[in-house]
Amino acid sequence: MTTKTTTGRLRGLRYAVPAGFAAVSLVLAGCGGGDGGSSADGAKAPSADALKKADGVTTVSFWHAMDGKNAEVLTKLVADFNAAHQGKIQVKATYAGKYDDAITKYKAAIQSKSTPDVIQTYDIGSRFMIDAKQTVPMQSFIDRDKLDVSDLQPNITGYYSIDDKLNSMPFNTSMPVLYYNKTLFKKAGLDPEKAPQDLASIRAAAEKLSKKNGGPADYGFGAAIYGWLLEQFIATDGKEYCDQGNGRDGKATKVQFDSPESVQVVTWWQKLVKDGLAANTGRDTKAAQAAFKSGQLAINLESTGQLGGYSEAAKEGGWELGAAPYPHITAGTTGGPIIGGASLWIDGVNHKDANKEAAWQFVKFLADPKSQATWHTGTGYFPISKGALDDPVDVAYRKANPLFDVAVKQLQDTKLSKATQGCLLGVMPQARKASEDGLESALNGADPQAAMTKAAKSVEPQIKSYNDSTK
Repeated sequence: MTTKTTTGRLRGLRYAVPAGFAAVSLVLAGCGGGDGGSSADGAKAPSADALKKADGVTTVSFWHAMDGKNAEVLTKLVADFNAAHQGKIQVKATYAGKYDDAITKYKAAIQSKSTPDVIQTYDIGSRFMIDAKQTVPMQSFIDRDKLDVSDLQPNITGYYSIDDKLNSMPFNTSMPVLYYNKTLFKKAGLDPEKAPQDLASIRAAAEKLSKKNGGPADYGFGAAIYGWLLEQFIATDGKEYCDQGNGRDGKATKVQFDSPESVQVVTWWQKLVKDGLAANTGRDTKAAQAAFKSGQLAINLESTGQLGGYSEAAKEGGWELGAAPYPHITAGTTGGPIIGGASLWIDGVNHKDANKEAAWQFVKFLADPKSQATWHTGTGYFPISKGALDDPVDVAYRKANPLFDVAVKQLQDTKLSKATQGCLLGVMPQARKASEDGLESALNGADPQAAMTKAAKSVEPQIKSYNDSTK
């Protein structure tokens, strides 16, 4: 990204449901006070010289939801930023718990007027973050600085944008892909270089792979009962998960995972399990992952974030891993999947201008190609920066991990649409859980259409309550 202001050339910017996520009244969203002024003032970028006017070191409080290796890489990036801004800005990163816990903590912070300067929030929390009216849209900073953001991947920023306005900065991004065991494919007489790419071809492969039919795997297919996967099938078929243009033409009033396309997926999945061709590993994603790693499953749907773990398992187990784009419901459709992950939001209400500006400098740093290359190669998350893919470190990483290019091509080939942007819904965590209730009920024998219709209807009162509370 380049800037046309006097700031010089920049390198960058070119799940369970928590009780606290129930629909709540956002009466505190408009509270003002502090140096941030009113909520209207808090929603605007400060003057570009706000940080220069500040005395001493401006401390930026940063809440995140990264743990393990991801936290280690993030800590390094924070340290690098602090070293580059020594004496002027210091970011203090705090682990706020997993995504659900972090947003529950954030809601309490709104009430106590103690929100952090920057918070990392998962994708399905976006509608709430917008409705809370606490943050400064990234677009406000971008417009102020006349920044060229063409380096950012449009299919990633698209999720976090409404009416071409970027509300938050994408940070850790994942995509779903189809993983398969090439070694088991060979043993079953299947072409290991030709992965199944629709429901019918997955079934056909599973019939040859499954032990029930004399195949080399316990089950040909298996994936967690995870609502995110169902959302992907709806998107790849070019359909919208919720009404009102996936919640982007107005607030959504209902979910649509009881549509014919969605029910077709559930019916297909149910029959695979019933016929002994797919394992029902339940809702625990780790159970499905473990089954695939051990060779019990030949085909699995999962996030790109699992590439590293699956590659290690393949190496240790002496089998060859394959990866392919996320499948379509029927052959010939061209839609793409929805990105997942989380983004960064800058708080404005009750925050000093210097803090808002310092937070913006930090967010820009994390979106920089070099930072994104560090983040990508250290964690496996997809870089939001196109330029990161040209960084020598990133080029070397993908050379060593060629399967990751499947995700790169999938993202580049996905046409941005309301279907691929995903549903913007205030109670999206509850909707995802409801879809899992329906899918699980069907896999246990219930009529697919009845199960998904019941699940979709169960969300409507929550959607209405949320929408009424945010009018």
